[in-house]
Amino acid sequence: MMDNPRKDKGSATGMLLKGAAVLGLAAVLSKLIGTLQKIPLQNMAGDAVFGIYNAVYPLYILILFLATAGFPLVVSKFVAEQVAQRKYRAAARVLQVSIAVLMCTGVACFLLLFFGSGWIAGLMGTPKAEPAIRSVSFALLLVPVMSALRGYYQGYQNMVPTAVSQVVEQTVRVATMFGLLLWFLKENYGPDSIAAGATFGSVAGAAAGLAVMLWFRFREPRPSSLTDNEPLEKIGPLVKRLVAYALPICLGSVALPILTLVDSFTMPRLLAERAGGEAEGLYQFGLYNHGLPLVQLVAMIASSMSAALVPAIAEARLRGDREAVRSRTEAALRLTWFIGLAASFGLAALAAPLNMMFFKTTEGSAAMAVLGFTALLSTLNIVAGSVLQGCGAVTAPAVYLLVAAALKVAGNELLMPRWGIDGAAVAAVAAYLAAGGLALAHALRATGARFPLAAYVYRPLTAVAAMCAGLLALRALAAYALPPGRGAAAVVALAGVALGAVLYGVTLLRAGALTEGELRLVPKVKEKHIALLKKYRFIR
Repeated sequence: MMDNPRKDKGSATGMLLKGAAVLGLAAVLSKLIGTLQKIPLQNMAGDAVFGIYNAVYPLYILILFLATAGFPLVVSKFVAEQVAQRKYRAAARVLQVSIAVLMCTGVACFLLLFFGSGWIAGLMGTPKAEPAIRSVSFALLLVPVMSALRGYYQGYQNMVPTAVSQVVEQTVRVATMFGLLLWFLKENYGPDSIAAGATFGSVAGAAAGLAVMLWFRFREPRPSSLTDNEPLEKIGPLVKRLVAYALPICLGSVALPILTLVDSFTMPRLLAERAGGEAEGLYQFGLYNHGLPLVQLVAMIASSMSAALVPAIAEARLRGDREAVRSRTEAALRLTWFIGLAASFGLAALAAPLNMMFFKTTEGSAAMAVLGFTALLSTLNIVAGSVLQGCGAVTAPAVYLLVAAALKVAGNELLMPRWGIDGAAVAAVAAYLAAGGLALAHALRATGARFPLAAYVYRPLTAVAAMCAGLLALRALAAYALPPGRGAAAVVALAGVALGAVLYGVTLLRAGALTEGELRLVPKVKEKHIALLKKYRFIR
């Protein structure tokens, strides 16, 4: 129900925060489901299917961004403006026009993927990806409409429909993918058909998500309006206004998918040339993607943080409180740096046991170790980019990501013929170093935040050194005491995560990298915890 009584400022703020929390929790849960499903997919289907899937899915995401063209955010803005004036018919008109526009773009993108699947697969250098591209194309007939409905409800500050549909969409997507996977494996289908079954999960998930949004739409009572007799805006001018607002958002949004898509259009071809065949190239591409789910989990933490960071910095900037902008930026960057640094070196030190535990092999562990460092660089890029958006520099993060994409293309072409997937991993680190470094430098200039070497480099590196020494000692002990195998790898990986966290945290405190004031800002850290740390001289 979307009644709109007048509320005081405090209750409106509370509703906004509650809605943001609901949407944030759903986003984290759906991303977690989407990220972790890659591990059993590789385990069940093998690296050839895994390679095809990881070549096609970034393409689908890019085309999806182009099909929706930033409309969900724009719909929410336009609807919120109409609702604030109690013009509910006008809000409904925004939804109707947006659905019509997005149906056109969705159909166009569907036709491009479905009928151009062979041509696109040829550009990728992976003809076996053609069925998977054709399979996932049907989702483009459904997702744009679902996106418009999500934007409509967000305009009413009702985040529940979006949150429910996100979780249902991902759950059905993964369930369908594994159902088809089991069936196709039982029937001995080839890797191209199995990959097509995996990508078809996106179609089933989109259908389920759309069904949820339609259920919310049709069951709600229509709110009464005080201005229902006012003439509605004509369709033509409304379409022009929607598109004018949506296009800049779209251009900013496609930068990250483009960076991810670079590998789809370069790596399978280069690996096939190096290995002497498409099948081996796809297998190697699957090995390369072993490290990405773990890196994405770390980036997910940064994404969750950035959702709160943008409005916080924008609010302080609007008030003209430069000190608040600076302090909030420094706090976010500091936390991101500490988490990303530990995650990157931890992934590098535990690459082989993690690879064996999750993917049943140690092949590709060197590339996985190198890719681990993109966890730090990508999280820095995400948070620094959010700072820039909060400061009003909306296009800068997209430009830096496009620079990174160009570097990734050049790096792949230069390094992969000699080093294969290890060269691609080095190119990824260079690309994210460029994007993260440019965004960080811009954010520091824009906010006046400081990045002192002692606090951000020397002391944290001491903690990293202690952590890595402990992890290497653990691996050496395990190699002597445990029989080789997946079980032993799981023991080393899980024990290593726990040991690394303890060593890193303790050394970070003893080195004075974290202050008492900063610890007090951490949720659930109480006075007794502070007193205990002081007693044992972990903090001064």
